[in-house]
Amino acid sequence: MNKKGLRKALVEQHDPRELQRLMALSFPTAGLLEEGFLEEVEKVLRYSVNTWDAGFMSKLYGSTDAPGLAAELVLASLNTQVHTFQVSPALAVIEKFTARALANLFGLNGAFAGGVTTSGGSGSNATAMLVARHTLFPETKQLGNSAGGLRLAAFTSANGHYSIEKAGLMLGLGTSSVFAVPADPATRSMDPAALRSCVENAISEGFTPFFLNATAGTTVFGAYDNLRPLHAVCKDFGMWLHVDASLGGPAVFSAKHKYKLDGSHLANSITINPHKMMGVPATCSFVLSADIRQFHTSNTLPASYLFHSADSSEEVFDLADLTMQCGRRGDALKMYLSWMYHGYEGYAKQVDAVFSTAAYLAKLVEDHPNLVLISPNPPPCCQVCFYYAEGGRLSEDAGRNEEVTKQIAAQLVHRGFMVDYAGGDTRGAFLRPVVSRGTGIQKVEELIEVVEQIGSTVWESNVETFMEDSTGSDVSP
Repeated sequence: MNKKGLRKALVEQHDPRELQRLMALSFPTAGLLEEGFLEEVEKVLRYSVNTWDAGFMSKLYGSTDAPGLAAELVLASLNTQVHTFQVSPALAVIEKFTARALANLFGLNGAFAGGVTTSGGSGSNATAMLVARHTLFPETKQLGNSAGGLRLAAFTSANGHYSIEKAGLMLGLGTSSVFAVPADPATRSMDPAALRSCVENAISEGFTPFFLNATAGTTVFGAYDNLRPLHAVCKDFGMWLHVDASLGGPAVFSAKHKYKLDGSHLANSITINPHKMMGVPATCSFVLSADIRQFHTSNTLPASYLFHSADSSEEVFDLADLTMQCGRRGDALKMYLSWMYHGYEGYAKQVDAVFSTAAYLAKLVEDHPNLVLISPNPPPCCQVCFYYAEGGRLSEDAGRNEEVTKQIAAQLVHRGFMVDYAGGDTRGAFLRPVVSRGTGIQKVEELIEVVEQIGSTVWESNVETFMEDSTGSDVSP
């Protein structure tokens, strides 16, 4: 903080124990009222990460905007929940309208297309898996996975999000029933032939395949799975096709990039998180459906003290009867108001800018003599993955490459950038900056300049170690 109390840094960094000491959290016997409240708010702001800073390139989200903040204020002021229409009539209608509009964008245009919001992408994916189980095997709603001696199996890309395994845990399948399908080494998207082989092997082992999670924008590399051939496999084996488009789904707004979601109309369900690429306040996650009636059949339970609808065949506006949750915020309002503010064209421009900036960053990396790009150029989504290596020559020791990456990532924070690193490469962990709607061309140019400055120092400080690997081979992505 400076003398005026304004943030100057991305984050004031401390380890957890030191932060506990600095924040000195305690509840007073007598309330501290306004003065104490404001001091606590200042403390929270001081020790939090400033995601509004363009140097925040660590995770798959960033700052929000004025419409988003206004929507949050409206929700807090209403202080209601969207479990029943009786207590949240306007929010229930808005959620159903917004979810249907999103579903239509993906080509889910049937009479009963729609969706609901959940607590996040993981909750949306788990909801989809539960609905798939209860729709394909209705007896499991009462009897669970043991119904008829079933051994249900789910499938996801080896590059997919860990929430699919988490969903398997929640639904009692166990992690051994969630199979990781190999990805194409070049595109890092799921290999349809490998999927078919995995399904056939699972059947030979006594499993009943029921759920495939395809990904539109993987967490690390941003890869988009090819949906049409994956749907063909699902059709052959009677499986539910879910698309986790938590990150890459907003490409559907862009005339230039929506081809990446070709085949999305074939999905049974789709997850999209507007709080990522679109800048809607976190959390805002939708799970969309080609037929929302399946969500009702899968989740409804008798609760006369809560639901008073006389005819279950009518359109359901008591939204808790469509989800695993009861109490739930009206997060759809944030997307609705933001969409009203920006319009289709505004969101298209934002999404195009994200992809364009990511491509520019990838080009900067590719052209730099001391950086090794491992993302495609242009990258499929908003992540750009690369190593720092003098002369573009990585060490043959993956551990040493990883140490350089980690040191650069740690020192970047003090230079105004927060960039994460990831594994998944035999040559060790690599840097993975994420471009957001507020990043901009100038900021990625600054990032490369700072990475070069820090990287050269880190490399020199380890010169004796790296001299042993001076014969390291050239590296191609």
